[in-house]
Amino acid sequence: MIGLISATAAGAAARDRLAAAWPERTRVYEGPVGDAVRTAFAQCEQLVCFLATGAVVRLLAPLLHDKRTDPGVVCVDEAGRFAVSLVGGHGGGANELAREVGELLDAEPVVTTATDAVGVPGLDTLGFPVEGDVAGVSRALLDGEPVTLDAELAWPLPPLPVSDQGGAYVIRVTDRVVEPAEREVVLRPPSLVVGVGASKGAPVNEVLGLISDALRAAGLSVGNIAELATVDAKADEPGIIQAAQRLGVPLVAHSAEELAAVEVPNPSDAPLAAVGTPSVAEAAALVGGGELLVPKRKSERADGQAAMATCAVVRRPARGRLAVVGLGPGARDLLTPRAKAELRRASVLVGLDQYVDQIRDLLRPGTRVLESGLGAEEERARTAVAEARAGHAVALIGSGDAGVYAMASPALAEASDDIEVVGVPGVTAALAASAILGAPLGHDHVSISLSDLHTPWEIIERRVRAAAEADIVVTFYNPRSRGRDWQLPKALAILAEHREPTTPVGVVRNASRPDESSRVTTLLSLDPVTVDMMTVVTVGNTATREIAGRMVTPRGYRWQEGAQ
Repeated sequence: MIGLISATAAGAAARDRLAAAWPERTRVYEGPVGDAVRTAFAQCEQLVCFLATGAVVRLLAPLLHDKRTDPGVVCVDEAGRFAVSLVGGHGGGANELAREVGELLDAEPVVTTATDAVGVPGLDTLGFPVEGDVAGVSRALLDGEPVTLDAELAWPLPPLPVSDQGGAYVIRVTDRVVEPAEREVVLRPPSLVVGVGASKGAPVNEVLGLISDALRAAGLSVGNIAELATVDAKADEPGIIQAAQRLGVPLVAHSAEELAAVEVPNPSDAPLAAVGTPSVAEAAALVGGGELLVPKRKSERADGQAAMATCAVVRRPARGRLAVVGLGPGARDLLTPRAKAELRRASVLVGLDQYVDQIRDLLRPGTRVLESGLGAEEERARTAVAEARAGHAVALIGSGDAGVYAMASPALAEASDDIEVVGVPGVTAALAASAILGAPLGHDHVSISLSDLHTPWEIIERRVRAAAEADIVVTFYNPRSRGRDWQLPKALAILAEHREPTTPVGVVRNASRPDESSRVTTLLSLDPVTVDMMTVVTVGNTATREIAGRMVTPRGYRWQEGAQ
């Protein structure tokens, strides 16, 4: 919950805007400001104070205890110009909250945390436990001192400016029980799955004790547990539920049929008779694949009674991450926030060199860039998938929307379910051009590429004829190049068989870029020689009109006929 505190009418107005936008996330604290801050600090995970930073500092000072558990606090000035991350930038999430508040209130987020300021991800913000000299290693990263990455586990980390030449500081990625050395940080990604079986009424302490003993014997850390897994017939067993809660990990249940299909080294008739699968602990841990580190193990009871719990531990291989990112038509303000976040998250960037140049300044230090020239789409796709399979966080970029005449298709043709794939939509050239021209896509429309490099012209022509006969607005991509100068005239001639010579046609070159140009002409008047590969051509349907210099295609609903 986010506590909201204000002292003046101006602050209350901004406060109420947040409360209205986030009704489920916020709670307004009224009354004397000091009392409100103290109460909210005790009750909320985060605070937004519409007060001077100096006043908030004085109020917070006696309340602060530990940056790992204190609420994150953001201050917004009376004029609503700035959202300042004051306390708990990383641990309390104040940095991200300042950005959210700034976006909502049109205020400038002010983040002074050193790692955020220079674009280096905070080691304590990666989403999993971290041990050791976090401050010292972070300072070394900021100062440009050599920091070595010792990755015992391949994991899709964000970019880190580490050195392959060795150094006095070390970032170790492991799931083994190790004591961090001096000048060392240990990162513990969620690599371990613990399968659990239990008899009815098994005590939580017996379940937890078994898990702890199994991990200790194998030299594995409880901090790396990703989940507890069991059969769905045991998903409501209190001892298992409470064990997951105390460990702070999710409990995942699988059907008996799913577990019975998993090959295990130690099947048994007892669970087969009880819940319908010859293995619970081992099968539940192995259902997602991985290396069985601890085979089925039973709990030991001090009273000599039969064991009531079993467990097994599996190390799942890290799933690399491939984000296929659409950069939009070129203008920076048409690059989506989600795309920016994925670019900053990726440790490897793959893309066409001219697209890389567009967003190079958004990349974090340490990002490995693999760029190539025109005509290497399939090779870039293979490279991106291979890097993801190696356990990296990869961004594969394309212009417009990556799924429209761009990199998503070849990448997904190469990828399989051994990696995580995320699609990030972008503003397409057709949409950017449409916004410039007016509203030509107000009704049914289609995009057709006139490039016959990968598609035979016979198929392209058939599609153009179908669109012409169906009276659909058409946007032509790749309309004309030096080596392809006859396809656009041919396509326009096909459309002219079904549309009037006065049909509006929009021509937009370099949509949203500094040298953007556009014009509205007609099917008869368009000169194909004026069109090139940087141009998008939109041909209206029989209802499209030019109104005040803009192309408009009516929505065409029947109720509009009566309104006219």
